[in-house]
Amino acid sequence: MIENRVSLVMGAKRMEKRDITKITNIDRHTLTKIYKGEIASIKLDTLNQLCYALDCTPNDLFRYIPD
Repeated sequence: MIENRVSLVMGAKRMEKRDITKITNIDRHTLTKIYKGEIASIKLDTLNQLCYALDCTPNDLFRYIPD
């Protein structure tokens, strides 16, 4: 299972969705789906932009948990 930790990282860095949208130009609807964990996949470009905006790595945003 992949655990989506985007909301946790955003909270720890005290960033809101509108802050991320301004930095990355990711569509706010897309960002909301990512934030809520309502996605089945994510484009590498989007992941790269999130990592840039949050100054983190993909491992910080998503974690693998064995079933």
